[in-house]
Amino acid sequence: MKYLHILFPAIILVVLTVQTKAQSNSDSLSYAEQYQQELARLSSEFEKQGYDLSTFTNDNRFEVYGEIDQRFKGSAERTTPTLDEYKEILDFEEKVSQGVEFLHTHSNQLRKAEEKYGIPKYLITAIIGIESKYGTVLGSYNPLNVYISMALVDYRADFAKAQLKELLEFVDRKQVDVFTLKSSYAGAMSPAQFIPYSVNKWWVGKDIFDMDNSIMSVANYLAHFQERTNSLRTSVLRYNPSDLYADTILDLADEIEKESK
Repeated sequence: MKYLHILFPAIILVVLTVQTKAQSNSDSLSYAEQYQQELARLSSEFEKQGYDLSTFTNDNRFEVYGEIDQRFKGSAERTTPTLDEYKEILDFEEKVSQGVEFLHTHSNQLRKAEEKYGIPKYLITAIIGIESKYGTVLGSYNPLNVYISMALVDYRADFAKAQLKELLEFVDRKQVDVFTLKSSYAGAMSPAQFIPYSVNKWWVGKDIFDMDNSIMSVANYLAHFQERTNSLRTSVLRYNPSDLYADTILDLADEIEKESK
C-alpha cells in the first residue's frame, strides 16, 4: 500500500498519454481519411447510376474540404446586414472604374451579346465584375472536390450530388481533366461563375474560361429568365437569390453606364 501514492499518478499519466496520442492521431488524419465510410456509401450510390467515382477519389489530387459548409454559412450575403456594408466588402467603387475599363476592352463582344439576347451590356459587365472581378478571380477550389465534400459532410447534399453528376457529364463530353478546373467554394466556374448545371444548359461556346464565351453565356442565361419573368431583377436573383446581391448588381450596372458616357 505504501507504493500506491506513486502508482496512481503514474497510471493517470499513462492514460492521459494514450488519450493524447489517440487525439493526435485523429487530428493528423486528412478529411478524406475521416470520411472513408461516407465516401464508400457515396461511391456505391453513384456506381448504381453508372458513375465510377473511384477513378477520381483514387487520384492524388482528390481532396475533401471538411469545413466546406462553413464557407457557405460565412458568406457575405448571410453575414452582412446592410447594402452599404455589402458593397464595401465587394469593393463596389473600385468595380465601377474597373467595369468601365472592361466595357471598353470587350465592347465588340458585349455589343454582340446585347444585340442577340436583349440584355444590357452594362448588366452583363456588372455580373462578371461581381462574380469574378472581371475574370481575374476564378476561385482556388476544385469543383469535383467541392461537390463530393458537400455530400460527405451532408451540407445541401442533394444539390451537391445533382451538380456532381452534371460535372461528370460535362468533363466526359468535353474530354476535360476535371482536376484542372478551378472554381469557387460553391463549385462555380469561369469568369461567369456557372455551376455545372448552368454550364450544361446555358453555356455558349466550348472553352468555359474564355471571356467572349462568358459574356455570351451570361447574356443567354439572363435572357432565358427575362423571357419567363419579364423582370431583369428577378433574372439576376436566379444568379444569386439574395436581395443584397441583386441590388448591388443593378446599382453597379447603373454606375458603369453613367461613368462610361
